[in-house]
Parts: sequence; structure tokens; C-alpha cells
Amino acid sequence: MAGGANVTLTGARRDGRRPGSGAARMFRADRPLAAVAAAFTLAQLVLVRPAMGLGWDETVYVSQVSGHAPAAFFSAPRARGISLLVAPVTSWSSSTPLLRSYLAVLSGLALFLALRAWRGLFPVRVLAVAGALFASLWVTLFYGPQAMPNYWVAVGALGAVACFLRARADRADRAALWGLAASAALMAWMRPTDAVWTTLPLLALALYRRHWRPLAALLAGLAAGAVEWVVEAYVSYGGLARRLSDGSDIQGGLGWHLAVVDQLRSLGGRALCRPCTGAMPHPLVTVWWFVLPVLALYGLVVAVRARRTPAALLPAACAATAAFPYLFLIGYAAPRFLLPAYALLAVPVAGALVHLVTATARRRLAVGLVTAGLVAHLAVQVTVLEHTVARITAAHRDWARTAAELHRLGVRPPCLLTGHDAIPIAFYAGCSSAATSGHNANTTRAGIERTARRTPVATLVTADGRPPAYARSWPSTPFGGLRLYYVTPAAGS
Repeated sequence: MAGGANVTLTGARRDGRRPGSGAARMFRADRPLAAVAAAFTLAQLVLVRPAMGLGWDETVYVSQVSGHAPAAFFSAPRARGISLLVAPVTSWSSSTPLLRSYLAVLSGLALFLALRAWRGLFPVRVLAVAGALFASLWVTLFYGPQAMPNYWVAVGALGAVACFLRARADRADRAALWGLAASAALMAWMRPTDAVWTTLPLLALALYRRHWRPLAALLAGLAAGAVEWVVEAYVSYGGLARRLSDGSDIQGGLGWHLAVVDQLRSLGGRALCRPCTGAMPHPLVTVWWFVLPVLALYGLVVAVRARRTPAALLPAACAATAAFPYLFLIGYAAPRFLLPAYALLAVPVAGALVHLVTATARRRLAVGLVTAGLVAHLAVQVTVLEHTVARITAAHRDWARTAAELHRLGVRPPCLLTGHDAIPIAFYAGCSSAATSGHNANTTRAGIERTARRTPVATLVTADGRPPAYARSWPSTPFGGLRLYYVTPAAGS
């Protein structure tokens, strides 16, 4: 410990402080951040219902490492980071409540670590407000306990920017370099392309200012996180360029698409807005989206006056590049796509709010307005979350009921499902899934017919749809808005 000569034989410092008081102060300073993270975890467990079944994309990711069902087709844009993250639970248990609880705790811990990386760059109260703002969004609460990658890109981005700023300011801060590499690796592990977009300002600044050590740490982290995805591109997708091209096609073709309005429509609780049609949500649901950039800009002004310009400008710049492809390059929307931008913008926005209630001339008025605005905002977010959870839970229960009906009809593992919603229903039923066309195509008609001679097979068709040619002679039954065409080995022999 530095200054050891000042310690007496009794173990007390000459300045009257006990040894370890620095650690105690650090612990006390971390308590607001820990409280925010703990509240975030608790809110997930209470509001998102651990028993909510797995969604479509979740079944794809979980099936890769689950003993409950065969692995679903893994399309080109996906990365295996989230599958590996959930493997400690899904490799031995099929319990969705256990998985949700595990992810809720893990997401709270990740938020705490990402916020703690900002200590010294902003006052702790600003960081606590930033964490609370991000954690209270319905989309953050909804996706925190889900087996989806977007939240993890967000906390990785939050940690990466903080560690970059620390490493840039202090060349001897090795912890910051390791934190930067780990945060970049987490982002690339989850979604390599998102990691690149998000870190573009960091890469540009490091090159321009010749910050070689942070640049090396950032590049090493990105490479470590993306290496599996790149290797898999050559092993299974025909090369990196082909995988990127296929990923673009699955997303409708990357190009100029104005998706800002689509993102606004999705704020009402639509997990996926594709095609994004219908009425806009109530203005109370979307008003925060318009206030966000205004407060972020005000936060930048406050940071400039406080001589914290890089600490506020850099997260805002990374938020802009992270959001750009989802606002202007794809033709559909999902609210989870912008989670990294929301996490990063929370920092300058929190700075703006703290300044409004502590440093403005009309402090009482500012406190009243900010408090009223935050209470209304929280009420709206919880309302949207409750409606979203109820709707999604009902849809997942429909999949579970369909799987149970298939079991009753004799379509039990090992089995194969094709057709409408075949991927998630197959996971619930413990079956494989297959498609002969579309982005998830992984078999042929002949392959399905061969399988049907020895294994139970079912094709799911919407009530107004027509079955494929290979299933038209199979027995069928209506169920829950679908018609189930099925064949068992006995019936197909």
C-alpha cells in the first residue's frame, strides 16, 4: 500500500483513518450503482415473469446447446455468443424459469460492471441516474432476461467506451485496457457487425490521436469475439463475404431504408415490426424518444462546461453509429436493435438531468418538472411492458399447446416439423424443424418424404393456407388457427 511509512504499530494512520478506509470508501461509492443493478434484476423477475416461454429467436439460440430439442437452423446473421452464455443452464435443464432467473441476475451484474467502469469520468450520482434511465426502459427490462444478444451488446458498448476513455487518459491503467478488450469481445461475441458499427468512433479517434495501446486492446477484443463467427463463415457459409451477403439478404437487403418511423411504431411493444404497418402508438408512448436527443445535446453542453467533453461526446458518437444501420439501412424495425444506443445516450442524458435539478437557477421548479416527467415516463414504460409480456406469453402458450396436441396425435421425438411457426413449435415439442424454401431452408421435399417413412412428421399450415404437395394426402386436424397435417411411422408405412 502506498504511503506505508505513515502506518503506526497500532495499525492506524497518522491522519486518523484506519487501513482499508480507501476500500471502504470505494464500496460506499459503489452502493448506488449496486442498488440500481439489484433493482433492475428484481424488476425483471417481477415484471417479465420467469415462466414466460421462449420466443422464436430464443428457441434457435437455446436449441444449439440444449438437450431438450435438436438444434434449429442457424442462419447467417446469427452469432453463437448468446448460445454459449446460456449453456451453463440449458445444457442440463429445460426449465425456462431457471434460465430467465439466471439471465436476470447476470444482466444485473453486467449493468453494475459497465456502470462502475465510468467511475472517475462522471460523479457516481450521474452514473446511478444513467443506469436507472436505461434499466427502466420497457425494452431493457423485457430483453434483460431473454436469450437474445442485443442487451449484451448494449452493456458491452457501455463498458467499452468507459474503458477506452480511461485508457486514453492514463497509459498506465492496465485494468482499463483489459476492460476495453473484454467489452469489445463481448459485443463481437454476440453480434460482430453491431460491434463494428458501435466502435467506429473509438477506432477513428484512436487512429487520429495515435492511441496505440487502446487501439490494440480494442482490435484484440473485437478479433477474439468475432473469430468463431469468421471461422464458421468459411466452414459452413461459403466464406466471410458470402455470409455477410446472406445476412444482408435475410435482413431484406442492406441499403438506404428510412426506418425511423418503423422504430417509432415498434415502441408500443411490438417485438418485431416486419412489415411495419398500422397506427402509431399513443404520443405518451413515444414522447420520450423525441426528448432523448434533446437531453443528450443538453448533456453535451453541460459536459463541455464541466470540461468533460470526451466523456459525453464519445458515448453519443458511438450511440449514433450503433443506431445508424437500424434507422437508415434496413427496411424493418425491432425495439431491441437500439438498446446499445439507449445505453450510451443514458450517460449524457443523466448528466443533463442532474444538472437541471442541482445547478440551475430555478432549482425547485426544475426538480418538480424532472420528477413529474420521470414518474410519467416510468408509468408509461411499465404499462407497455405489462401489455407486451401478456401478449407474448399468450403467444408462447399457443405454441406449447400446439406442441402438446402434436404429441397427442403421435408426433413425438424423434420427429420433424415444417411449415408455419415450425421452428419455435418444434422446440416446444422436442422435434427437429425444416424448411424447403425461405431464409431457413435446410432440406428438400424428397428429404422430408424420406424422413416421413421412418419418423413422425407434421406440417403446420395456417387456416387459409394450402399444404405442400408432399403433405396433401396426410391426415389433418384443425387446432388453434392452424391445420396440422401429420404422419407417423405406422401410418406412413
